[in-house]
Amino acid sequence: MPKKLLVAAVAEELAAFPAPLPGYNRLVTGPGKLNAAVLLSEALERAEYEEVLVVGTSGLVDADTEDDLEGRVFEVSAAVQHDVTDLDGVRGRHISLRERIELGHPGVVVATGDSFVDDAEEAAFIRSLGARLVDMETYAYAWVSQRRGVPIRVVRAVSDRAQDGATARWDEVVTTCSRWLWEYVAREGIVADAADAPSSGADDGHPR
Repeated sequence: MPKKLLVAAVAEELAAFPAPLPGYNRLVTGPGKLNAAVLLSEALERAEYEEVLVVGTSGLVDADTEDDLEGRVFEVSAAVQHDVTDLDGVRGRHISLRERIELGHPGVVVATGDSFVDDAEEAAFIRSLGARLVDMETYAYAWVSQRRGVPIRVVRAVSDRAQDGATARWDEVVTTCSRWLWEYVAREGIVADAADAPSSGADDGHPR
C-alpha cells in the first residue's frame, strides 16, 4: 500500500508525473482553501500516510528584478494567509488560526488566499507579509496535515509574477511548470526511485 500522498490543486499540475507513481497515492483537491482542507482531510481519514507531498504552481511576489521565470522552483518553509483579518482589522491575521505555519523544511514563505492574484498592489501587500510566493491552498494543506500529525512538504513552481496578465500566463505555462516540478523532485531525491519512473498524465481537477 502506498505510504505517501502526492497532492495538487489541479490535474494539470501533475501532468508530467508518472501515473501511478510507486509508493504514492495521488489526490487532486480542486483550487482554494476549502477544497484543499476538505479533500485532504478526507484522504487522511481514509488511510494512514507517512508524508504529504504537495506540488503545484505559485505566483512570485518578491521584488526580484530577474525577468526570466524559466524553471524557477521553490520549496516552502512556512505558510501565511493574505486574505484574512483579525478583530482589529489587521490583514494577514486570523481571529483564531495561527498567523504562520512552519513546515519544518528550509525554503521560502508562501501566502495563501482564495483568489488568483494578478494585481501589482496586492502583490506588494503580500510581499509585506514576508512572502515570496502566493497560492490558493498551501496554508490549508499545512493546517490539515499538522492537525493530523502527518509531515508535509510543499514544492512550488513559479508560473507568473501575480500581476497583470497572470491568469492568461498560468493557462499557458501550467503543464510546463509540472515538468519543472517533476524534474526538481527527481533531481533532489524528494521522490524515491524517481529516475526509474516513466512520465505520464494526471487526474481531474484549476489554478493555484
